Amino acid sequence: MVSIVSAVRDLNRLREINVVLARHGFGEIVSRLSRRRSDPAALPAAEIPADEEARGEDERRRISRGERVRMVLADLGPTFVKLGQVASTRADLLPADLVVELRRLQDDVPPVPSEQIREAVESALGAPIPDVYESFDDRPLAAASIAQVHRAVLKTPEGPREVVVKVQRPGIARTIAGDVELLHVLSAIIERAIPESRIYSPTGLVAQFDRAIHAELDFTIEADNARRFAQNFAASGACRFPEVYREASSKTVLTLEYLPGRKISEALAAGHSGPKLARRAVTAIIQQIFEDGFFHADPHPGNVVVMGEPDAPELALIDLGMVGRLSPDMRDRTVDLLIAAARQDLASVADSLYAIGTPTRKVDMRAYRARVAELGEKYLGRPLGEVDLSAMIRDIVRGATEFGLEIPPDFLLVGKALMTMEGIGKELDPTLEVIEEAKPQLIEIVRRRYSPERLGTELWRAMGKVSGAARELPSQVQEILEDLRLGRLSVRTSDPDLPRVVDRLGRRILTGLVVAASVAAGAWLVPHETHSSLGIALLVMGGALLVGHLARDLRRG
Repeated sequence: MVSIVSAVRDLNRLREINVVLARHGFGEIVSRLSRRRSDPAALPAAEIPADEEARGEDERRRISRGERVRMVLADLGPTFVKLGQVASTRADLLPADLVVELRRLQDDVPPVPSEQIREAVESALGAPIPDVYESFDDRPLAAASIAQVHRAVLKTPEGPREVVVKVQRPGIARTIAGDVELLHVLSAIIERAIPESRIYSPTGLVAQFDRAIHAELDFTIEADNARRFAQNFAASGACRFPEVYREASSKTVLTLEYLPGRKISEALAAGHSGPKLARRAVTAIIQQIFEDGFFHADPHPGNVVVMGEPDAPELALIDLGMVGRLSPDMRDRTVDLLIAAARQDLASVADSLYAIGTPTRKVDMRAYRARVAELGEKYLGRPLGEVDLSAMIRDIVRGATEFGLEIPPDFLLVGKALMTMEGIGKELDPTLEVIEEAKPQLIEIVRRRYSPERLGTELWRAMGKVSGAARELPSQVQEILEDLRLGRLSVRTSDPDLPRVVDRLGRRILTGLVVAASVAAGAWLVPHETHSSLGIALLVMGGALLVGHLARDLRRG
């Protein structure tokens, strides 16, 4: 549990958040978050300069909400930019206009001075740079919020190798840790102070971000991802991934093979065939998601390199920190969804999405299917070439969440990867029909699913489970009988009508006691002249109680 006390110590950061929110037209939120002074977790009282408030009011009138949220995150620095990038995958929770703006967030930061980078590399690798690299270029190839990349030549037993060295920015882990702690506190405060925000699950988004950012800060995870991607594509050769040099890598420094190539726009200008590259991109992402269940979750154009000559092009993917995983069962369900979309079978689309999600409440299936059909008709009623795959996935997922279906985060990453791939494909070939292009691969995946080999494997696995259960049954029965013999066996039952029945029985017992006492006392007092009237009254009262109780029971049946 994140310590609220340690988070609130950084009052300067909290005040900075107040000012930035007010600067971009969210002064009302600042006011609501700091209003509850009795709450020990409330934000400190807002002290917003008048010029910032005026600027915020002007922005609120001129600029859309989504743009202002993006500007807030950009102003607050690397942690909040990364938060926005993770939140952009939650099209099931966030409004479409906000998701579009969050996807525009870019890591635009000045590079770290070369002296600090060299010091960070030597500290992480435990050796001077000349002992590890023949040369190290102090000019960064790219600078982002978490790391920056430099060209170098690595010393290896096989000879020098051209590499790129990804170096984590000094102190960034500590900065992110403090900001994430604040985010946990802020999300809890927001949900308490602004109840209508709970529909967007601020605490859930921060928890997802916490897991993602800590994985991205550990470069050994990215190294493992690169090795696994290379193994998955060793046979098909549909895509290249950089080799990792473990001897020159650590948790904060990653040395990778340098992949010479061009950006997509440069490749097209150099004469590469857009349609050919688009087909390769579709093939690569479909294999990752639906065959391997391990995929690049952020394949935007900056992470794609086109290698080779126009007559023999090769796609390479870099920056492998953010990945998604699908279990075999989830892969099958996702394939079913896309096959249903390709067949324009809206009922099957609804059923496949229901199988993917987890109901958080009872779902009205008739209304749910009608809603999915309503959302899907505007996409699937068109020729395949006109279907906007990303918009279709976004809308049907949002329709499912309206009915209480919780969609797994990894499936949402699938949606993000497919949307990004579709964007790249359309940039390469405006006439690309993504679903039509992917259909042969999906059909082959379905064919293999029902192949005799796989069915035999699943049957053998099922028989193993039955066999295991049969082996365990005698010992379990013996254990139950032993508990019964020793008096340790107890059976608990639950009856929803039990409280009402017990209450009714108690009333009957009480009425019986009162009637019996009244009749006995009355019968004893009647023969005495001085108390005969009291005795008669008790007899009448007892009789009336008895008749009333019997009449009430007759009415209840």
